[in-house]
Amino acid sequence: MNIDKSQVAQRFAKAGQSYTQHAIVQKQICQQLLQLMQHYLPKNALNRVFEIGCGSGNLSHLLMRHFAIQQLLLNDLYPEVQQHFQHDPKLQWWIGDVEQLDFPQSLDLISSSSALQWVSDLDAIFKKSAAALIENGYFCFSTFGQKNLKEIKALTGQGLDYLTLEEIQHKLLKQGFEILHLSENLETLTFSHPNAVLQHLKATGVTATASQHRWGKQSLQQFYQDYQQFSELDQSGQHHYQLSYHPIYCIARSKP
Repeated sequence: MNIDKSQVAQRFAKAGQSYTQHAIVQKQICQQLLQLMQHYLPKNALNRVFEIGCGSGNLSHLLMRHFAIQQLLLNDLYPEVQQHFQHDPKLQWWIGDVEQLDFPQSLDLISSSSALQWVSDLDAIFKKSAAALIENGYFCFSTFGQKNLKEIKALTGQGLDYLTLEEIQHKLLKQGFEILHLSENLETLTFSHPNAVLQHLKATGVTATASQHRWGKQSLQQFYQDYQQFSELDQSGQHHYQLSYHPIYCIARSKP
């Protein structure tokens, strides 16, 4: 699937204010990724850290709080993300499409959370990452697997082409990374109505893939009806509509 980066930027910029509030799973993923990093990374200071797709700063703020970072270089598609950060001499901005940018060099750590699924050529990103890291530098990220938002893809045909854990592993090994941790799990959110599912996706910018999808009254009603198959009844007879997230976590290290 060809990803329109300008549209991705536009949708996420539009969702900028609501993202922090509604991106429940993405926040949990950042927390989980941070815990893995605290376990695997050395306890001493990190000189230069580069974050791909920092968004509203869920991971960035955790990194600054829990690691002694000398310089944090933040990347995202659009400059509006800077509103989520206070001025800090440690911060440098690397705005633009990460697939087109030259990476900063001599990095101790490259991090990314819930962003790499938007990349068209992951091999190229892994190659640039390997070249930009110092000897024994770390590449720590979360992305999403094939069951991510599977309900939406089943009903609309819209969605990203996600990689499997094995494909990600193969691509990392091909670039000479040592994989210290690689895992996946499924997270399920529940909503009171299919419309609440759509509102959640809109508030988190995830509708950036749905370029050809226009809701009419009839198609919306059909969507609500079809979504019944992804619902469960609770003890009081209320429907709960499920939405799946499929995070993948990786901690890798560049070899000498």
